[in-house]
Amino acid sequence: MLQVKNLSFGYTKKQILKNINFSVNSGQNLAIIGESGSGKSTLLKLIFGEYNLDKGQILWKNTEILGPKYNLVIGYDFMKYVTQEFDLMPYTSVKNNIGKHLSRFYPKEKEKRVNALLKVVELEAFANVKVKTLSGGQKQRVALAKALAKQPEIILLDEPFSHIDNFKKQSLRRNVFKYLKDHNITCLVATHDKNDVLGFADNMLVLHNSKILIIDTPQNLYNNPKLPLIASFFCEFNVIEPFGIVYAHQLKIVKASNLKAIVKRAYFNGNSWLIEAAHDSQTIFIKHNKELTKDTTINFKVND
Repeated sequence: MLQVKNLSFGYTKKQILKNINFSVNSGQNLAIIGESGSGKSTLLKLIFGEYNLDKGQILWKNTEILGPKYNLVIGYDFMKYVTQEFDLMPYTSVKNNIGKHLSRFYPKEKEKRVNALLKVVELEAFANVKVKTLSGGQKQRVALAKALAKQPEIILLDEPFSHIDNFKKQSLRRNVFKYLKDHNITCLVATHDKNDVLGFADNMLVLHNSKILIIDTPQNLYNNPKLPLIASFFCEFNVIEPFGIVYAHQLKIVKASNLKAIVKRAYFNGNSWLIEAAHDSQTIFIKHNKELTKDTTINFKVND
């Protein structure tokens, strides 16, 4: 397993991460979330060995992960790191980039692996295209396939689908995370996108103010967010006394209620409308099945 023990780190005297402790079993998917600047990317870089720790220890199975003070070449053969900046060869083909580090002594096995990964990232039609001609999203998919080519034991993904358009993003997520599970590859993914987490992550780690706020399953954190920071990651929410944190879909517009609000705006969301309204001098959001007119007075309740 991966073990992170009492980790602390700062680029200056100010620490970005303080007393970080967690573990991840082989084959598990851990999502790391938090606001911009909370240390998500830094944590991945430390686990990869890109920086020296101020304090603490990182272990993968029986191997201690050490920084550049101890390694001439950063990184370990059993670990791959996919950043938001792609390390690709622009003047060679997609398939040559993916197969760059695979042995030439077994050409049939190499071709089979490359073709399988081209399918995972949905780039079969671009196999012989030079990388320099690809879009940012296509390059990100090549980088993912390249990282998986040598079948790492653990992979670190930093916003892995950020450059990929919505036409491909959903199916690509399913392909990549299924591949990782099928091959028992441990995955840590730093993300701002709930869709990278729900349905895929075994656990979520929430970073806030340099520390781990909580680690739990996505289901538990979604159903009982406890803090506005956690609720905001998933969807629109409200804080309504005495109910506490209530998602927009947990409010229902009814004919009569002690809870009243005035409609300010309606946003079309496809299969529903998000109603923005004023209630007791605060703004609330309600998921509703149709558009409502501005300045309409509504009654609402909190669903059980």
